[in-house]
Amino acid sequence: MQFQGLYTAIMTPFQKGGQSIDFGAYKELIEKQVEAGLAGVVPCGTTGESPTLSHEEHRELIQKTVEIVNGRMAVIPGTGSNSTREAMELTADACSMGVDAVMLVNPYYNKPSQEGLYQHFKAIAEKSSKPVVLYNIKGRTAVNVEPETIRRLAEIENIQVIKEASGDPGQMARIMRLCGDRISMLSGDDNITPAVMGLGGKGVISVASNIYPKKLNRMVGHFLQGNFAAGNQVFYELLDMMNAMFWETNPVPVKAAAEIKGLCNGELRLPLVSLPEEKKKSLKAVLDQLGDDN
Repeated sequence: MQFQGLYTAIMTPFQKGGQSIDFGAYKELIEKQVEAGLAGVVPCGTTGESPTLSHEEHRELIQKTVEIVNGRMAVIPGTGSNSTREAMELTADACSMGVDAVMLVNPYYNKPSQEGLYQHFKAIAEKSSKPVVLYNIKGRTAVNVEPETIRRLAEIENIQVIKEASGDPGQMARIMRLCGDRISMLSGDDNITPAVMGLGGKGVISVASNIYPKKLNRMVGHFLQGNFAAGNQVFYELLDMMNAMFWETNPVPVKAAAEIKGLCNGELRLPLVSLPEEKKKSLKAVLDQLGDDN
């Protein structure tokens, strides 16, 4: 399949004080993404609070996503881990459920070498029956997958995409130069999407599109067509909101925005806590100024 366009890093709505997943609200969130014509959704990622999902919840959330989407867009769940064996098990489970691809985050905490990173991703990719999206996010994992390592990984047939969240345009340019058409690069940060796509990136895995999927999809469509003037017009309209999504650790602000917009409650799981009231007021002002998603 072709990996380009807008993908939403979808939230996981909770209920009963965070004790269980609110699948009713989750279905409504998914339908909002389908209606906007997105390329796909990415459940069980950072925005979906994957670190606090049990393995049973992880599997159930993926299965429900596949059922709700029903082939109307791509489903690309996060199945990574800092344990290679665990990531292989999560990946095999997801592939058996009918997902379109899997996303593998850098191994966190154990800080492997570049060779360790290569062997980790290689081992999982060779066991995966679906395409693999690498997720490079040094800020959360304490390790960066260097462009030269990505070049090596791009030679593995089913490693087809990288979600680049290093925030370093220089690194992104090196990836594009080294890998060319062997790998599709998606921005991992909303607020640098124009830069990533200007370097040859194919889209974004977005947090902001949980709230404004139509606007974001229009923006990315303009960029893919090479109309950066039109795309930037939408981008600058959304920029304050995109930046607000990182006033505190993701997904704290986007959960608050979803509650303000009536999409779901803002419940989080510890150790994450709700956005402070003063910031909620400021966030509401940003959303009010931006208006509805149209």
